[in-house]
Amino acid sequence: MTVVGRISSIHRYPVKSMGGERLAVAPLTLQGILGDRMYAFVQAGSRSVFPWFTGREAPSILSYSARMVPGERPAFDVQTPAGAVMEAGSPELLAELEALGGKPLNCLVNYRGTFDVAPASLLALSTVRAIAKESETADDPLRFRMNFYIDTGDDTPFVENAWVGGVLRLGESARIAVNEPDKRCVMITLDHQTSKGSPKILRAVSEMNAAAAGVYGVVVTAGEVREGDEVTLE
Repeated sequence: MTVVGRISSIHRYPVKSMGGERLAVAPLTLQGILGDRMYAFVQAGSRSVFPWFTGREAPSILSYSARMVPGERPAFDVQTPAGAVMEAGSPELLAELEALGGKPLNCLVNYRGTFDVAPASLLALSTVRAIAKESETADDPLRFRMNFYIDTGDDTPFVENAWVGGVLRLGESARIAVNEPDKRCVMITLDHQTSKGSPKILRAVSEMNAAAAGVYGVVVTAGEVREGDEVTLE
């Protein structure tokens, strides 16, 4: 096995396209991090293969943030940009988002998570820094909305490409089979605080690494993962 780095931070996004929460410890199940992307809002009249209501349709949705509420059963609250707190599946939140987007929506609750490709995503901080430098923008890992950020200990970008086809062990027991690069879209150009876009970020990723930044994977061995855990490539 080869050590590729350590986990710098772990993130869960309970509501698709909203801000999430940083976790010191995460239970990694076969469906990914418990509660990740459990809620998603769907455009009721859409016949698209991608019907989700996301930052593409309403960039300001990124200013909403969701977190898990402690309790026996998973429950999630959403804080709005105005500071109000609502339950993730509440009619009040649905009505506010419908007004935001100007279209009817449905709330989808999926305990397995609503993922674009796969339930686990990883990105090296060296890649984030290289993209920021090339695009002359702020070094902001959160715009990439990954579950795991890896500190590889050097500045070599796009090291994730070498992980595809292999298995990463996170900490003592959790294992993720890395199956493909994460092809990026306009979402990475949006600032989570201001909702403003920087198209040159996506342009830089396209020119530097064929529009990919980070990797997707499936969990093959569940386990508890912590910040600072060693990451090895089997």
